[in-house]
Amino acid sequence: MAEKYDILVAGEINPDLILSGDVEPAFGQAEKIVEAATLTVGSSSVIFACGAARLGLRVGFIGKCGDDFFGRFMLEEMQRRGVDVSPVMIDPRLSTGLTVILNRGEDRAMLTFPGAIGALRADEVSDDLLRRARHLHVASYFLQDALRPGLPELFRRARALGLTTSLDTNYDPAERWEGVADLLPLTDVFLPNAAEARALTGEAEVEAAARALAKAARIVAVKLGAAGAMAVQGEQVVYVPSIPVKVVDTVGAGDNFDAGFLYGFLMGWPLERALRLGTVCGALSTRAAGGVAGQPTLEEAMPYLEEPQ
Repeated sequence: MAEKYDILVAGEINPDLILSGDVEPAFGQAEKIVEAATLTVGSSSVIFACGAARLGLRVGFIGKCGDDFFGRFMLEEMQRRGVDVSPVMIDPRLSTGLTVILNRGEDRAMLTFPGAIGALRADEVSDDLLRRARHLHVASYFLQDALRPGLPELFRRARALGLTTSLDTNYDPAERWEGVADLLPLTDVFLPNAAEARALTGEAEVEAAARALAKAARIVAVKLGAAGAMAVQGEQVVYVPSIPVKVVDTVGAGDNFDAGFLYGFLMGWPLERALRLGTVCGALSTRAAGGVAGQPTLEEAMPYLEEPQ
């Protein structure tokens, strides 16, 4: 019998090369020295999938990668972290993408080679695969060029089969923010950060932006960085502070927030408790370099939910 997933992720597959240090690159053949270099699991979708599996959810992943070193590295790492990659399509005609991240404290700059990142099409996510899942999650909306046009229909198919849906657009490199409004009415959980929420709505205040987005999506959970997070469902508005941690690397913090929040959502938790778990998972993930090294287990995260914040 085919495995049953709590979450099916339709997403992009690429590693991150993280260069850490208080350095700003310069052209003119200027050589700068960084403090550390790490090749690690990258892509918003994969970091999320690994975080959800780390919390104990059954996670399946569909995407595309090349038959190359970066692709094999990613599939091996995903499997090692409990993500079922059997639906992944390996295409030898494609090159697996790569993101180079210059990490400087709580800020970062990113250069991405797209490669196979945008190759998955919505019609390649079959109804048979959807039937194996309770929930469908999509991230990196603006990078997934082939998936994006068919995503409304994919969400309709998923919901018709009884799945709930979630979306984390991430940043739009073109800064046009197109297409999201059509998808929000089909989205059960929308997971932007503050800057994305403001850009999508034109609202200056985060709460006003979240309320506007929640008129379409069922639940909107907005990441506020060191300030924590907020969520809106109908007329209910909830704020949760972050927890104090020694930040090593913020890469993937938002994806780990998503994993924690959706764990609570799928378990039927109250909005505030789900938001608190998301905030805790996002914060704890910053304790180590890379998006997956600091991912907490549910047992590690739960004490922060029980103690007064």
